[in-house]
Amino acid sequence: MRHKPAASREVPPLLRLGFRPFFLLAGFTAALFMLLWVYMIQGGTLPIAQPLRWHAHEMLFGFAGAVIAGFLLTAVRNWTGRETPTGAGLAALVVLWAAGRVLPFTPLPAALTALVDLAFLPVVAVVILWPILAVRQYHNLPVVGILLLLAAANLLVHLEALGWTATTAATGLRLAWLTVILLLVLMGGRVVPFFIGAATGRREGLGPRRSLELAGTITLVGWVLGMLLAPLAAGTAWLALAAALFQALRMAGWHVPGLWRQPMLWVLYLGYGWIPLGLAYYGVTGLTGGAPLLTLHSFTAGAIGTLILGMMPRVSLGHTGRPIAASPLLVAAFVLVLAGGLMRVFAPALVAPPYGATVVAWSGVVWAAAFLLFAVAFTPVLSRPRVDGRPG
Repeated sequence: MRHKPAASREVPPLLRLGFRPFFLLAGFTAALFMLLWVYMIQGGTLPIAQPLRWHAHEMLFGFAGAVIAGFLLTAVRNWTGRETPTGAGLAALVVLWAAGRVLPFTPLPAALTALVDLAFLPVVAVVILWPILAVRQYHNLPVVGILLLLAAANLLVHLEALGWTATTAATGLRLAWLTVILLLVLMGGRVVPFFIGAATGRREGLGPRRSLELAGTITLVGWVLGMLLAPLAAGTAWLALAAALFQALRMAGWHVPGLWRQPMLWVLYLGYGWIPLGLAYYGVTGLTGGAPLLTLHSFTAGAIGTLILGMMPRVSLGHTGRPIAASPLLVAAFVLVLAGGLMRVFAPALVAPPYGATVVAWSGVVWAAAFLLFAVAFTPVLSRPRVDGRPG
């Protein structure tokens, strides 16, 4: 281990580990940018050239990008025992990320905005690659690959925004959310059953089953490739249904009745449940003549939003020496993020116009409220030293 306790105590608490500033910014950003989007779809105007593209980009590369960076900067430090940026170095990463969020609202050249925003993910990749290589943890290199894949997706979006390509933005955005879903499936399969087993005292039977994991991986990767190459093809819909089945069976193996008594568990379980639900919804609509791409928010507002809101408090509490338990305010946030996702996904299909659009707008408000509750509740947690006096 090469942590530096004495030096770390000289650093402001908010800059002692990557999760601290990035989780806090992610909470406030999710709320603010979602409310700005609701304002725009209700007729408001902002100095944004392509509001829909901006909304999708900021939810993926702004909000989710901050969470992924904060998580990996913290996790790689724990995996390798080597330092990741703290203090001024971490502050520089935060400024780089924040500049990418602010520049689209300024009259500065679009090329400068693109250059700054595109720099963030590769810089984080290099920062975490160094300690991984230093201790030869080559099995952790896929997380670097995920960051670079997201960076490539971001490049596709900016190339069209600059007018250098004509139709790459949609592909880039789709690649981004599919990459995040793959990351959630990969990490969720490790941590969700572990957390359930640790909290309920049941250690047996929750681990991965090799045949099921293999089938789930093959069908999910097949669906992802189908989404990139032929999203409206019947074969892609069938792959979605197969992947939904295997992901649902995976979740069934994690189920323990005691998890419903612990909000910190059921939010992760229900958050992961959005993945087989979204896959099934996509498959059914694709085979019945519906519009399968309208199921996008099952994966974004649903799976990505809920799992992120479930993981950020757990990481924040655990890495600041506090008990991993949900306060009433946090439980309210969990309920709101689930409600916002349900409203957004099913309102267009179940609520007649013009009321459907109103429900969609309110779904954004409800979803934003969930992250605002998290940000307000966890500002003291993330900006103060660990309660046990340890570094970090």
